[in-house]
Amino acid sequence: MTDDAQHQTAPARLTLMKRTLGALGTLFERVRSDRVLVILLIAFVALQILRPASAGALFARIDQHTILTLAGLLMLTRAIDQSGFLDWLAQRLLRWFRTERRLALLMVSFAAALSTLLTNDVALFAVVPLALSLARIAPVRIERLIIFLALAVNAGSSLTPLGNPQNLFLWQHSGMGFGAYVAMMTPITVALMGLLLAVCAFAFDSRALHFQRRGPSHEVRWPLLWTALVLFVAFVALADHGLAGWACAGVTVVLLFARRSAVIGIDWLLLTIFVLMFVVLRGVAEMPEVRTLLGHVDFSGTLTAYLGGAVLSQFISNVPAAILLAEYTQNWPALAHGVAVGGFGLAVGSLANLIALRMAKSSKIWWHFHWISIPFYLVALGLGFAALKWV
Repeated sequence: MTDDAQHQTAPARLTLMKRTLGALGTLFERVRSDRVLVILLIAFVALQILRPASAGALFARIDQHTILTLAGLLMLTRAIDQSGFLDWLAQRLLRWFRTERRLALLMVSFAAALSTLLTNDVALFAVVPLALSLARIAPVRIERLIIFLALAVNAGSSLTPLGNPQNLFLWQHSGMGFGAYVAMMTPITVALMGLLLAVCAFAFDSRALHFQRRGPSHEVRWPLLWTALVLFVAFVALADHGLAGWACAGVTVVLLFARRSAVIGIDWLLLTIFVLMFVVLRGVAEMPEVRTLLGHVDFSGTLTAYLGGAVLSQFISNVPAAILLAEYTQNWPALAHGVAVGGFGLAVGSLANLIALRMAKSSKIWWHFHWISIPFYLVALGLGFAALKWV
């Protein structure tokens, strides 16, 4: 290489180095400002110091089906959002439901109904972006609405085996029929939804909503929307049959051609949080001390199985709690009711909570969530145990 060529490439290398350092600095700031991620990283390091695990063991703790499903849904919902359709739909919703209370009750009911069939996380990926679009064109109290949407999918998803992963797991292990499982969970679902709608009506007033701006309907990118919707249906169908890897790969390839930014611009830190949650929480559940402690408790009784699911979910989330306690009890009604209630309270109680709060992109929402969710959890504890008497 000549001196002139070397002289020309030096500024290019310097520019590349500055961009790389700038990107790393931005990533570091995002990680540092994300409290959940920081806590999980500290817990991971502490767990590795106390009980070192090999890379293979760590990888085995990760629920690959969940991570791949989450990645695919992140890409699809970003593509739908970039199509402009949600803004278009939000304008029409505001014309039909002109008060904040009516709009909130509609969104909460819709999210709960959707979660009975499409699982709680899929329901969130459908309704939270729509809620964010509503906030862009009208003075909707978006943080409060997202909190209630998170509570709604936890309540609604408790009804059917398809509503959430813990229900699916318990349904398969209990040997109950689909209809029998729905009948068992109907009283608690009705009780939780009744409580939620009452609190929602109180939390939102009847003030009129006025447009802050209007966007013409021709701004919708219809080809992108239809592509994303077709992919969405195919993705859910494939993921439901255990083919999340193929489904995620197909979505990635198609969207790289149709809308590259929908793939590159997803919330990668959210995926990292979920990976760490599986690694850390399952690591805690596997500790001999934890298993020994649980082994001293008789979970065959209705009260102990119920409280075990409801309380343990607050620390390791309701899906790992259901899987862990299923080794110590076959009291399926009590355990199912316990982990259903356990989705409320602390944000870690349900992975759906973390998805909703992360999608809000607000640091204050975590505090606001617990101001509502913890009292709701305490009341739900009583409702859940009362509902068991109807089973």
